[in-house]
Amino acid sequence: MKPVVGLTGGIACGKTTVAEMFAELGVPVIDADDLAREVVEPGTPGLQRIVDEFGKGVLDKTGQLDRKKVGDMVFGDEEARATLNAIMHPLIGAAGAERIAAHQNDPAPYMLYEAALLVETGAYEGFSALIVVSAEESVQRLRLVARDGFTVTEANARIASQLPLESKTSVADHVVINNGDLDRTRRQVAEVHRKLVARFASKESK
Repeated sequence: MKPVVGLTGGIACGKTTVAEMFAELGVPVIDADDLAREVVEPGTPGLQRIVDEFGKGVLDKTGQLDRKKVGDMVFGDEEARATLNAIMHPLIGAAGAERIAAHQNDPAPYMLYEAALLVETGAYEGFSALIVVSAEESVQRLRLVARDGFTVTEANARIASQLPLESKTSVADHVVINNGDLDRTRRQVAEVHRKLVARFASKESK
């Protein structure tokens, strides 16, 4: 079984940017966010379960799931969030397992699984290693305002609602700091990749 390395980070820390850098190095990347979209496409049982639970108001005019509306709905509502997660997590897990199986013959020595809540759910313990992407809180705030159109107050609330970055980095095997200097970030990614290749190659030789 090819090693699977978890990749996570705080909100607006740039884990997708880091994932793309690993992909440039030939590492297959499985994005849980992509899987989350696939399992709620129109006509899927996943979408029907969400509509049954939360009502047709979660759909946009084209019948697609309005992810922003759902996000706003469950933000700050622990019960609603738990209900949504109970629907989504098993579906994403099954889709992820299929994707991992499809990459077993890939020449890369490992693959990445990118997801936001690996530490919160304890799922990180099931991976061969964990990479956490970190950024200064001021950088996270600026990105949320620029990227998502949040006010500063809204951005602060989103950051505060997440598990502190220190809690994620404390269980990481590797930390990539992504404060905006992409060349520096890319050098860190290359170094982590080098270490992972060496680690998994040594295991194969035993």
